[in-house]
This record gives sequence, structure tokens and C-alpha cells, in this order.
Amino acid sequence: MKSLSVGELKAQFSEVLEKVQQGESFGVLYGKDKKLVAEINPPKKQKKKGKRKLGILEGKARVVFADDFKMTEEEFIGLK
Repeated sequence: MKSLSVGELKAQFSEVLEKVQQGESFGVLYGKDKKLVAEINPPKKQKKKGKRKLGILEGKARVVFADDFKMTEEEFIGLK
């Protein structure tokens, strides 16, 4: 992982993002003592969406959602 100060990151932001897209990681250093305060990493590869396992209910229960079922995550966990 390469490290850059905040000023260097601001000056080279586009180039840093291009390198992150290619798989590189960067540390962001801040202050006089150049303390590591953040990391910029490429996104994790997403798994293919498919059937989800039900854990301990596997083989005992089945969940099927209708094609027109619509609910946000916030609605599901009761935030809305």
C-alpha cells in the first residue's frame, strides 16, 4: 500500500482513483506526524446473486418473494 499526504492526494486524486480501479490501495496521511487516518481500497468483488441459504432452517423452510414484492432495507428492519 502506498501512502500519500492529504495535499498529495488532492493534487493527484484522478490518478489515484485510476490506480485504485486497477487494484492498488492507498493510505492517507494527516498532520505534522503524518498519521495514517484512512485507506482507499478497490471495492470487494460482489458475489453473484442467487439463492440464499436459510442457515439453521435450511431444508425445513422455504422463502419465496412475489415478482412484484418491493420493500427497502429500511422498511424491512423497521426504520421507516
